[in-house]
Amino acid sequence: MSLYLISGIAGFIGSKVADLLLCQGHTVIGLDNLNKSYDVRLKYYRLEELKKYSSFSFYECDICDRTAMTQTFSAREPISAVLHLAARAGVRNSVKDPWSYFETNAIGTLNLLEFCRQTNCGKFVFASTSTLYGTENSKPCHEATDTNMPLSPYAASKKAAEALCYTYHHLHGLDLTILRYFTVYGPAGRPDMSIFRFVKWINEGEPVIVYGDGTQLRDFTFVDDIALGTVAALKNTGYEIVNLGSNRPVSINEIITRIEDLVGRKAQIDYRPAHRADVNVTWADISKASRLLNWAPKTTYERGLEQSTEWYRTNRNWASDIATC
Repeated sequence: MSLYLISGIAGFIGSKVADLLLCQGHTVIGLDNLNKSYDVRLKYYRLEELKKYSSFSFYECDICDRTAMTQTFSAREPISAVLHLAARAGVRNSVKDPWSYFETNAIGTLNLLEFCRQTNCGKFVFASTSTLYGTENSKPCHEATDTNMPLSPYAASKKAAEALCYTYHHLHGLDLTILRYFTVYGPAGRPDMSIFRFVKWINEGEPVIVYGDGTQLRDFTFVDDIALGTVAALKNTGYEIVNLGSNRPVSINEIITRIEDLVGRKAQIDYRPAHRADVNVTWADISKASRLLNWAPKTTYERGLEQSTEWYRTNRNWASDIATC
């Protein structure tokens, strides 16, 4: 069995990937700075789910602090691979505070790449984003689609991190797989994402804020499928960029209607102007993931919404207090 280092372990995707690897019998070291970008109760909830494994260890550490990382891992046994899932995420918030996004997403990535180089860790999996594809490209987007016109500082910071990844592959022979995730959702998801917001707002009878007219399409991808694809990317690939999405885009209005049915309550929809940093359509061409990783999504959005809604109901006593902005 292998030893893996996962950054962003208390995050939505990081915790799911860790759970999958731990279930397979591997050892996982998790890093997270537990910042307050959203309610930390969600992060502690995810960490508690992982503490049942004796082969899991957690270190509260900021990937932007190179000295702290060096001190933490100076005497550790060799690590088989780094799965870099830590990030400042979110399109609209990156417009308000671009500096923190570039510090975490670019400098933090550089620090982890350097860690791999210095410790002779040969495999690096990097979580990137579908927002790199912007709005002008034809759909569905494949990995060779132009990504030179990012619409938000978030997308631009991930573009910078991808460039660093290639540099370290080229200079130091690091086996590197970049995964571009498409609109990930599921139980205990990020509260700034639409699914968590819609489920909460409809359950609590609060206005449902929609930016745009709701006809915009999103390639919603269930978190368990994303975790499976991320673990599959641990294979040696040399250097590859791979989309992980559902290849089944759904409109925001359709998602709201489905949640209304699950909750048994009509939404009070508050349509607002679309944000300039938002894209109109996300839609993944996942043929490469199928060919290279033998991966395909298994969870329909209908089933995924059922699980997301059920999780909220089960945890409503505290989840209802979580801010969604």
